[in-house]
Amino acid sequence: MLHPQAQALLRLIEEKGIPPTHTLSPREAREFYRVRRAVTQPEPPEVTQVSELKAGDIPLRYYRPAGSAAADVLPVLVYYHGGGWVIGDLDTHDTLCRQLANGSGCAVVAVDYRMGPEHRYPAAVDDALAAARWVHDNAAGLKLDAKRMAVGGDSAGGNLAAVTALAFREGGPKLAFQLLIYPATDQRRGWPSHQANGQGYLLEKATMDYFISHYIDDRKHYLDWRASPLLHTDHRNLPPAFVLVAGYDPLHDEGVAYAQKLSEAGSRASLVNFDRQIHGFITMGKVIDEANTAVQLCASQLRLALA
Repeated sequence: MLHPQAQALLRLIEEKGIPPTHTLSPREAREFYRVRRAVTQPEPPEVTQVSELKAGDIPLRYYRPAGSAAADVLPVLVYYHGGGWVIGDLDTHDTLCRQLANGSGCAVVAVDYRMGPEHRYPAAVDDALAAARWVHDNAAGLKLDAKRMAVGGDSAGGNLAAVTALAFREGGPKLAFQLLIYPATDQRRGWPSHQANGQGYLLEKATMDYFISHYIDDRKHYLDWRASPLLHTDHRNLPPAFVLVAGYDPLHDEGVAYAQKLSEAGSRASLVNFDRQIHGFITMGKVIDEANTAVQLCASQLRLALA
C-alpha cells in the first residue's frame, strides 16, 4: 500500500547512498536536510510580502499571501518547523509556509526556535510560547487579527503547536485553531507504529532515538506534557484541531491517539490519514503528488477555521 512515488523516493535515497540522519552529527544532519529539500520540494510560490522579524532573540519570518493588500488585517498562523527539535530552519520550510499562506489567505509567521543539542528541552517550548505571545501582542502593528490566530507545525513542530495550545488554555492568547501535521505527542515511543514503521520508511526508530536524545537529557521529562502533550491529564476546551497523519510513519499511532484524546475530551478534532505516505511527505510536492493534496487540505482547513 506504500504509494509508488514514495517507493521511488526511498529507492533513490538508497541508490544514492544518502546516509541516515542518525549516523550524522547534528551539524552534518542540518546541512543534509537543507540540501535534500532541493530534490523534493516544489519551487517557492510568490507571496505579497516576506519579512524577517525577531521576537526578542527568536528569528521569525513573516509571510503575507499573494493578493493581499498592505492595509488588509489578516488572520495568522504561527508555524513551527519539523526536524526532530535538532534539524530544520526557516529555509527548509519556506516553501510550505508560502503554500499555506497563499492557499488559506492567512498570514504565516514561521518560528526559528532553539534546538538541541545546543539548547536542550524545554528551550524549544519556551521559544514556541514566547514567539506566539509576541505575534499576538504585536498583531496590530503587523496588520494581523489577534482574535483569529492559529498555531501549527509538522512533526516536532506539531508537538510544539499542541503544547502551545495546551499552555495558552491555562493563560495566554486565545487561539482559534491548531494545525497538527504528523505530530510527535508521546516521547516514550511505545506505540506499535514505532516498530511496524521503524525501519525503511525514511524516519526510522533509530532516528527518533537520535533526535530525542539530543533534545531531552533526562528520561523523566518524557512524562512532562510539555514534551508529551498526549500525556496531559486534561484535553478539554482546546482550540479546534486538524490532525494529519501518514500510514508509514513511526509517529502514526500517537498522532491518531492525540486526535482521539481531543475528541473524547469534547475538543473539536478532525483526523485525516494519508495511508500510503511516509513521514515528512508534505514538503515533498516535487516528487509526491499527494503532498500537494495534503497542503491544499491543510490550507482549506485554515481558511475555514479563521474565516
